Order: sequence, then structure tokens, then C-alpha cells
Amino acid sequence: MTDPQLARRLGLADAVVIGVGSMVGAGVFAAFGPAARAAGGWLLLGLALAAVVAYCNAVASAQLAAVYPVSGGTYVYGRERLGPWWGFTAGWGFVMGKTASCAAMALTFASYAVPAEVPGAGWLQRLVAVAAVLALAALNYRGVTRTAQLTRILVAITLAALAVLVVGLWASGHASLDSIAGDQSAGGPATAYGVLQAAGLLFFAFAGYARIATMGEEVRHPRTTIPRAIPLALGIAVVVYAAVGVTALAAAGPAVLAGSQAPLADAARAVGLDGLGPVVRLGAAVASLGALLALIAGIGRTSLAMARERDLPRWLAAVHPVHRVPHHAELALAVVVSVLVLATDLRGVIGFSSFGVLMYYAVANASAFTQPALDRRWPRPLNVLGALGCLVLVGALPWQSVVAGVVMFAIGLAGRAVVLRLRRPEAA
Repeated sequence: MTDPQLARRLGLADAVVIGVGSMVGAGVFAAFGPAARAAGGWLLLGLALAAVVAYCNAVASAQLAAVYPVSGGTYVYGRERLGPWWGFTAGWGFVMGKTASCAAMALTFASYAVPAEVPGAGWLQRLVAVAAVLALAALNYRGVTRTAQLTRILVAITLAALAVLVVGLWASGHASLDSIAGDQSAGGPATAYGVLQAAGLLFFAFAGYARIATMGEEVRHPRTTIPRAIPLALGIAVVVYAAVGVTALAAAGPAVLAGSQAPLADAARAVGLDGLGPVVRLGAAVASLGALLALIAGIGRTSLAMARERDLPRWLAAVHPVHRVPHHAELALAVVVSVLVLATDLRGVIGFSSFGVLMYYAVANASAFTQPALDRRWPRPLNVLGALGCLVLVGALPWQSVVAGVVMFAIGLAGRAVVLRLRRPEAA
């Protein structure tokens, strides 16, 4: 029996907006802090390296999605081009890493929406985070066009907030490029390892273009729309991150950013613009919601694809007969993320998520490398560069993130081996 399919309702503009909303999320308000601690002022070189690796990954994903325009992204590509175990490795890393990111985004939103000075802020933030998860899951449940419409609004608010911040910092007269060059080593070792670690952490911010490929089953004219949408979305995100990164360094310098938990707010404070604090708070809260919305949609579609192949429970493969969304997968995700939000604090999972996503894209590049000339749109050397870049950045992540990532994959792969053994002889 053929599995029910999702509906193709997304055009080029919708796909680009979803991609931008996935990338220009809370990471732009937080990632420059840990990147500056790793590389000081050289974090801009780390940003450039992350962008190069992201470009290689993006074109590999676009090339594959044009041939396999179904839900699941690299989970499907890995299965089709390399074999079931490779697909599972990619899908498992994506689902586990991004589920943790969902909890992190929800808590980040709540931390901006509910100031720490409010009495009982700790538990109130957790309840607000759960409410955000449930509300966005309910919106996703109503159909992908509703998701795209809200994403447009959230992206517009986020970009407007960032534009006000960038213009305000330069207009203050205190931002100077000399602040970047003056102390390159502040906050972290000015070494190749430090730059690579910054690139690995900043890569977290660019990983959202996968959402377009993951939702390939809902894109109209996917063979032409997806290869155009992914590079466009990535290009917009790179320009935004570069503008914000240069401005923050010019305003505050590497040392201030390296010691900050809220680098953009501290950059505004460094030039005497405390009044921009509410703008930063609004932008960060809205960006967190936008990233969370896209994450829920992306994880739901990957879970759907994995359930179709019985790599996750078949119950998750259900598609709503009216709204044409993977409603069981999204309901299950909402429950899991709500529990994580109530029980843990995962706002520090940037490195862990980066590990899973970098492995995901290593499989994507390897899959794209095997495609025949008829299906190729970009040269094979980009796939080699992308795969090597992913592996190098994985090795440069903080050791805690590497250990957590290795344990995550070991659990998933061992679990699949056990399940397949129990299914024999029916499992191929």
C-alpha cells in the first residue's frame, strides 16, 4: 500500500522565506559570543569558513533534492545513494540534534519574553516555552501554508530589528573597524584550531537551508524551485550574519563579545546605546520563534520519512487527510520537546547540534558525489570539499560536544542493529 503523500503548496518565495527563517534565528543573537571565545577577532575568518562549507552543503542538498523531491532530506538521499545505514545515520543525527535545538530555541524565546527579574522567572520561563512549543505545533498542524505565512511575519520582524541595531551601532560614531584589528586574540587563542572551532560553532547558524530540502515533498516544481531556493536563502543569511558580525566586533571588540552571553545587547551597551536593548530583546525573541517553527516542520518531515522505512515507529508516518501534514510526528515532537523544556536547560547545545548537523551534511556530500552526470548541477570537487569541511569542523568542536555526539550516534546505530535483528527474517 502506498503511503499518503504531503501536498505541494510551497512556491519559490515560500521556500526561500522558510530557509531564511531557519537560518536567521536565535543563533545570530548568541553565536558570536562562543565564536569570539574560540577565535577572538578572527571569528570573521571562522564565519567565512563556515559559509564556504555551508555553500558546499547547500548545493549538494539542492542537487539531491531536485532528483528526490520527497520528505526526509539527507535521510532519503543517503538511503538512495549510499545505503540504509548511511541514511539512518543522517536522519538520526538530524532528529536528535534538532530536537535538542527545539528545546533550546523554546527556552531562549522564553528567556527574552520573561525577564529574569520577574518573580518566579525560572518556572514561568519554562511554562512560556512549553506554550510556545504547543502553539507552533498547533499552527504546523493546520498546514504548511500557515507555517509559511507566519514565517514571513517573523522573518520580517527579525530582519527589521537587526537592521535597526546595525544602523544604530554605526550611527553612534563609536563603532570602528580598528576595534576588530586592535586585539585579534582577545577572548580566545588566535590559532588555526580556534578559527576552526569558531567556524564549527557558527555553522550552527547556517544549517537551516536543510529545511527546504527536508520539505521537498511540499514544494511545487521541485526540480527547479529547490535548486534556486537553497542558494538564495543561504546567500541572504550569509549577508545578514556578515553585517551583524562586523558591526558587533566594530562596536564592542573581541574581548567584550568573548565574555558575553548576549553579545548584541552588550555591543549596543558598549557604544552607549542601552536604548537598543528592547530592540535586541524583541528581535531575539521573534527569531527564536521563527527558528522553532522551522525546526518543528523539518523534524516532523524527517521523522515521517524515517517512519515510512520503519527506522522510527510506523505510527509517525501518518499524514493528516485534510491538512496534509505529518500530524502524528509533530504531536510526538511537541510532547518530547515540552518534557525536555520542563526537565532540562538545553540552551548550551549549539556544539551538540552542530555535531549532528555536520555529520548529516557529510552524508549529503557523499551522496551527491555519487550522482551521475545527468543529475549533476555543480562539480564533484564541491562535494569533496564539503565532506572534508564537515569532518574537520566536527573534530574542532569543543570536546564535550564531540563526546555527546559520538554517544548519541552510538546509541542510535546500536538500537537500529538490535531492532533489525529482532525483525529477522522479515527485515532485509
